[in-house]
Amino acid sequence: MFKNIIAPVQAWLLSQGKCVGCGRLLSKKSGKGLVRVTCHCGRVYMYDSGGGSFRRATLDEIK
Repeated sequence: MFKNIIAPVQAWLLSQGKCVGCGRLLSKKSGKGLVRVTCHCGRVYMYDSGGGSFRRATLDEIK
């Protein structure tokens, strides 16, 4: 039940280009395809330059 409340809020924050942990704006780095973006709080995201959207990085992408 708790996840049903939190997931839409996190999706909204990511659609606004903000970190789900601290709420800061994520920098949109230039590059082709997926670009790794690290927030000030340490969370790692992947930025899709083609679609202009963010998503949380998987464990394979972090290493």
